[in-house]
Amino acid sequence: MTCASCVRHVEAALSRVPGVTLASVNLATERAAVDYDPDQATVNQLLAAVESAGYQARPAGPELAAPEHQRATLQIAGMVCASCVTAVERALGALPGVFAASVNFATFQAQVEFDPAVVSLEQMEQAVAEAGYQVAAAEEEPVAFARARQERREQLHRLVFAAAASALLLLGANYMFLPGLRALPSFWVYLVLLAIATPVQFWAGAPFYRGAWAAARHRTTNMNTLIALGTSAAYLYSAAATFFPGFFRRAGLAPDVYFDVAAVIIALILLGRYLEAGARGRTSEAIRRLVGLQPRTARLVADGEERDVAIGQVQAEDVLLVRPGERVPVDGEVVAGESTVDESMITGESLPVEKGPGATVIGGTINRAGAFRMRATRVGAQTTLAQIVRLVQEAQGSKAPIQRVADLISSYFVPAVMVIAAATFLAWYFLGPPPAFNFALLATVAVLIIACPCALGLATPTAIMVGTGKGAELGILIRGGEALELAQRLTTVIFDKTGTLTHGQPRLTDAVAISQAPPRLLLHYAGSAERHSEHPIAQAVVEGARQRGAELAEPTSLQALPGQGIEAVVEGKTVLVGNRALMASRGVEVGGSHFEDDLLGAGKTVLWVAVQGSLLGLLAVADTMKEASPQAVSRLRGMGLQVVMLTGDNERTARAIGAQLGVERVIAQVLPQDKAARVKELQAQGEIVGMVGDGINDAPALAQADVGIAIGTGTDVAIEASDITLVGGDPGGVATAIALSRATMRTIRQNFFWAFCYNAALIPVAAGVLYPFTGWLLNPMLAAAAMAFSSLSVVTNSLLLRRWQPRPG
Repeated sequence: MTCASCVRHVEAALSRVPGVTLASVNLATERAAVDYDPDQATVNQLLAAVESAGYQARPAGPELAAPEHQRATLQIAGMVCASCVTAVERALGALPGVFAASVNFATFQAQVEFDPAVVSLEQMEQAVAEAGYQVAAAEEEPVAFARARQERREQLHRLVFAAAASALLLLGANYMFLPGLRALPSFWVYLVLLAIATPVQFWAGAPFYRGAWAAARHRTTNMNTLIALGTSAAYLYSAAATFFPGFFRRAGLAPDVYFDVAAVIIALILLGRYLEAGARGRTSEAIRRLVGLQPRTARLVADGEERDVAIGQVQAEDVLLVRPGERVPVDGEVVAGESTVDESMITGESLPVEKGPGATVIGGTINRAGAFRMRATRVGAQTTLAQIVRLVQEAQGSKAPIQRVADLISSYFVPAVMVIAAATFLAWYFLGPPPAFNFALLATVAVLIIACPCALGLATPTAIMVGTGKGAELGILIRGGEALELAQRLTTVIFDKTGTLTHGQPRLTDAVAISQAPPRLLLHYAGSAERHSEHPIAQAVVEGARQRGAELAEPTSLQALPGQGIEAVVEGKTVLVGNRALMASRGVEVGGSHFEDDLLGAGKTVLWVAVQGSLLGLLAVADTMKEASPQAVSRLRGMGLQVVMLTGDNERTARAIGAQLGVERVIAQVLPQDKAARVKELQAQGEIVGMVGDGINDAPALAQADVGIAIGTGTDVAIEASDITLVGGDPGGVATAIALSRATMRTIRQNFFWAFCYNAALIPVAAGVLYPFTGWLLNPMLAAAAMAFSSLSVVTNSLLLRRWQPRPG
């Protein structure tokens, strides 16, 4: 979609589907919200309606995910430039049952959404093969990295040979200036040059010929086509001039040779591809590091014995020993021992975390201090580390919407360059200076060689690979290019309060003794009375009393009074812990208290404590905010974003907490089922909304938001519904994720600017537009160097994202 009329077309198409009651399209986010009766309409019908209007569509959230949809990742072999991407996407997209096919040139992977009842993987492989490419076998990451290294070694062998031969050819081409050689007959010199150039052309340059032939068999073209045509023209002309110089002279042509031109072009392009492959490999460094975190063995404790076993043999419920300095083998729970664990490589948290019995540990993290025993809870593909690797792989293989522009241009690029080259040859053949044929030939070769759709194809995916990898290092998992692109356009961020900005569980914050009794006595009676209550507030009182050093006694009787509090007998005395209503019902005089007003004004729950009918004091319990929350809100506001807090608290409490956090807009008394509706209201006002939550009741709102951001300490349901997951519980990660998105998109725009400017400026120069004014014609060897540099510059610029760091404060 490009304008408001597109929005109207899509909304009209969706409204015509039976069962659709409302269709609203947002041009900024390129998403459609559809209310429909599932008994009358299906997701496939909605997708088909959009496609019939001339647009593409795919499900964007769990509420639209058709049950027949499956996703497959195919490793594609044989792609050499951005035009190959278009060819593979068209081949897969033409299959019945394929809903969407997206090919990533940087990872050589195709992400396919399909209906397995209609199309099979074998049919997809056949379609790719018919397009001139192959589906490679899936490989484990270590195997894939090893194979990539082997391919680079083979590239290096071809490059070294081509470079050495090119140096000899350059010397031979200037033999007239070398003492002792100028007297040799030119035929014998050219024959030696031919012997040196031939293996360069047909062995070192073999990948170009294979790629061009495969494309030609399927009536298409790619970057190999341009290279093969350009170098072959120079080589064949030179070979013919070597053996038939008289024929050339009689035809009015100069029997010059350009063996050095063809060989140097091949050497330079091989050099560019070798350097590009190395740089592109570094874009996957994050995956390599994550895979390297997985230990190879674990120390199993069974039948009173300890033994090392392969990590693949560890099963859930096994007891494992983790010694100081070792990596935690799998996810689990500490059953004995205490230690501190460095979780920075998983969560991004720099400080080690203390672990004791009952604490959870994450596979791949480092045990720093003492030894401990743990019970395995998640193994294999279910571990946190394995899921992070999978999410990062999927994200790096995804495609951002902005890439559609480059794909469209690339699909027409090579044919357009061939037309320009033909026009260049004809123009200079008839209008150029003598020898016109040679002049036209060099200009044509320069045009064919300098054109580079690869830079366009690499502009987006390389930046996304590095950006998502950097996010993983910081404990931020970004599901794909679409989420990464959309995050930088957010205008409003909504936080669910509980568990997101706060710890999610009540804590004892204040103990105020009103009588002459010391605070510890107040905590002694209150903690003892609440000791066996399962209410969260009661547990907060008990835990808070213990932390403050109070010794608790065993209550001899306990009566819970719903809506009021609790009555218990502690050490033979009747203890009341509850609200004013409880005290009034038992005849305990409370009166006014400025302490109570201050505590209630701060959004805290107040509990009065009485012993034997006498008021002892009051306690305050609250879901305390996370230490990083105010700073997180401040950072977002400093980035120009509106911050909203959603909470079920009453208006007074919500305002008090909002004031402490610095939140400019607070929406209170929101029921869980109404959170998604609040997100819709803001979207209807034109806001691009990010929703941050952690609970099951946040999942609908996370899915409704333009970008859903889940706190990783929350539930799996919330994480599955989100576009971005913060592995740790720090809300500051929201600002970091948005800042990373902005940095990544800035890099993509820089890449596009370079790629577009390069081709727009240098193709005309290669065609000779400057010659009438300056007398300067671009040498094809310089054209090859410029082409190799263009792709390398884009990848290198993307790699600079690896140095990106979030700004503090």
